[in-house]
Amino acid sequence: MNSSLIRGKYVICKALSRTDVEIIEDGAIFQQNGKIIEVGKYTDLIEKYQPNQIIGSSEDVVLPGLINCHHHVGLTPFQLGSLDYPLELWFASRLAARNVDLYLDTLYAAFEMIESGVTTVQHIHGWRPGPASTWFGIADQVLQAYHDIGMRSSYCFAVRDQNHFVYEANEEFVKKLPAHIAPEIAAILKVQEVPLQDYLGFFEHLWQKWNRQANGRIRIQLAPANLHWCSDEALEKLQTYSLKYDVGMHMHLLETAYQKVYAQKRTNKTAVRHLHDLGILGPHLTLGHGVWLTEDDIDLVAESGTMICHNASSNLRLQSGIAPLNHYVKRGVTVGMGLDEAGINDDRDMLQEMRLVLKLHRVPGMEELVPTSPQVFQMATEHGAKTTGFAHEVGTLEADKAADIVIMNWQHIAYPYLDKAIPILDAVLHRSRTSGVETVIVAGEVIYKEGKFTKVDKAEALEELANSLKIPLTPAEERRCVLAQEVFPYVKQFYDGWLDHSHCNPFYCQNARQ
Repeated sequence: MNSSLIRGKYVICKALSRTDVEIIEDGAIFQQNGKIIEVGKYTDLIEKYQPNQIIGSSEDVVLPGLINCHHHVGLTPFQLGSLDYPLELWFASRLAARNVDLYLDTLYAAFEMIESGVTTVQHIHGWRPGPASTWFGIADQVLQAYHDIGMRSSYCFAVRDQNHFVYEANEEFVKKLPAHIAPEIAAILKVQEVPLQDYLGFFEHLWQKWNRQANGRIRIQLAPANLHWCSDEALEKLQTYSLKYDVGMHMHLLETAYQKVYAQKRTNKTAVRHLHDLGILGPHLTLGHGVWLTEDDIDLVAESGTMICHNASSNLRLQSGIAPLNHYVKRGVTVGMGLDEAGINDDRDMLQEMRLVLKLHRVPGMEELVPTSPQVFQMATEHGAKTTGFAHEVGTLEADKAADIVIMNWQHIAYPYLDKAIPILDAVLHRSRTSGVETVIVAGEVIYKEGKFTKVDKAEALEELANSLKIPLTPAEERRCVLAQEVFPYVKQFYDGWLDHSHCNPFYCQNARQ
């Protein structure tokens, strides 16, 4: 049987509260066939078990694999030509993005995630033209990449049955465009219109083919893309499928102030209240972003057990605002953490993202409930896991959990000096870097060690990706670049007058209570 003993100077097992964390000094984890059998002192476990190998050392820090619970693509939108415009304009700029090999693109993102200690990702796919029959091969490329590299993937395909470009019906927006681009934009939007039943059939195909496959490292979930992209019929149907197949749903919601206005225009209530009235809220649902929730919305989320994925970097880059994390925590909401399209460094560095979240919400004063290291660590591990299809398997280091483990060199944190009064977890969050990640283990299998991936050749994959993008743009890609520039001002004009910040007292209005 495959077994190993993972040793560390410090084994960080799990957060116990906002202020406390379980750490075992000179600790170890015994795993067998991918499952943790026992966690304890190294001296006790080395006597009790006969592992096939010992991984790590007395100079390492060991922690659970990190969870990126909101992810989309490999090559970042910035790499593909989109500057950090406000979200609604950013969508227009992304019309110009060139075609990318999805297998290689997924590997590219996976390399960066694993190098920063991520072992599980919530991959939210979609925004693909129809017909749905073309999606089968596309999804297989993404899932095969995760299978080949050894990561866990909780995969969902975003459902959009309306408003594919701006927050109104496609045909209404096309009427506002000049005659020289309207037909082409209409044609692009037309192929985005896929019947709801085709989405549901595609989900069933994925669930039957991939769920619990790849040695149990793949799960399939559902994804109503956002309120403006989903009709009430779609939301209610997805809820039915979520209950029928016992899978979670991950839904973008209230990422921007414009989306807040849209909900009011459409429903005469908040987006969260509308989901509540439809019976959609609940512990099976994760709201991606959740920047513009009101106080009443937060109450509804907390009372229903709905979860939130905080995407700090994305929200900053796209001028979306700052989610009121401190208030979510105060109300007991489960909050995970996602890197979205790319982190603040235009990469997938989860260690950097934890530092950002730790410091972004430090409001002025001395008595405020600001993030703590155990809280942020829990967001990136146990709470993030709850938003995925692996909720009961990963996120902590304890018996019967999957052996998803990250080993870092302690000296890269503590050298040349670190005062003994500094708590271990605080040191990890403030000072760890991807260069210090030595080993990444998923289900007991080493998938990354000493800068090298054990199952996929990184240099070869990146060279293949780079070569695939050296070819000239196709005529269709070149035309999309032109269309993106020409439609851009009309998208901007569409949203003129939507926002009224007169109620905001601060100099910057990053969220709102009402």
